[in-house]
Amino acid sequence: MSGRDLPGEQAGEQAREQTGLARVVLRPMGSPLPLGFLGLALATTAFAAIELGWVPAAQARVVALAALLFTAPLQFLVCVLGFLARDSVAGAAMGVLSGTWAVIGGVTLTSAPGTTSAALGVVLLTAAAAMLVPALAGLPKLVAAAVMGMSAARFAITGVYELTASAEWRTTAGVAGLVLAVVAYYAALAFELEDAHGRALLPVARLGRARTAVRGDLRDQTKGLAREAGVREQL
Repeated sequence: MSGRDLPGEQAGEQAREQTGLARVVLRPMGSPLPLGFLGLALATTAFAAIELGWVPAAQARVVALAALLFTAPLQFLVCVLGFLARDSVAGAAMGVLSGTWAVIGGVTLTSAPGTTSAALGVVLLTAAAAMLVPALAGLPKLVAAAVMGMSAARFAITGVYELTASAEWRTTAGVAGLVLAVVAYYAALAFELEDAHGRALLPVARLGRARTAVRGDLRDQTKGLAREAGVREQL
C-alpha cells in the first residue's frame, strides 16, 4: 500500500518518518522575567528603607509581610514558568531569590525589631554564592546577569551586616539595595517593552547566541527555537 492510499494522518506520519523532519511546537508564553524583577525591586527597596532609617525598625514586620506575600510567591511563579519555557538560568535565579526573600521575611517577622541574626547572615552569604551560578551562566544576557550578580552582592553585604551588626555595613546594605532596585526596574522595563513590541526599545546587551536568537537570520532563529524545544540535530 502506497502513502497515497493511507488515511491523511497516517500518510503524514509516514512522510515525516521518511524525511526525518521534526515539528517544533512552542507554548505562546511571554517572558516571565519582568514580573520577577519587579518583585525583587519591591523587596530590596522596602528593606533598604529600613536599613537606611527611612522607616522605623518597629515597622519592619510590614516589610517582612510584603516579602512573604508578594515577592516570594511571584518569584516562585516565575521560577516554574522559567523551567517550563526551558530557561534554566531564569528558573534557577528566581528559585534562589524566592527562597531567600521568604527566609528574610520569615526571620524579620519573628524577630525583635532592630536585632541581627548570625544564622541569617550565614544563610545570606550562602544565597549570595548560589546566585553567582545563574549570574555567570546568564552572561550572554548582560542586563539579566547584572540583576542576578547585584542580587548576590546585596545578599552578601546584608549577610556581613547580620554577622557583625555594624552600622556601616547596615548603611552599605541599604545603598546596595537601592542600586539593585534601579537595575531591576530597568531590566523589567527593557524586557517588557521588548516582549510587547517585538524588538528592543531599551538596550538589553545580548551577546553570542542570545543576540543571534533575536537578530540572526531565519536559519539561526530556527536553530534557537529547536534548542529551546529540546530538539537535537542528527549527526
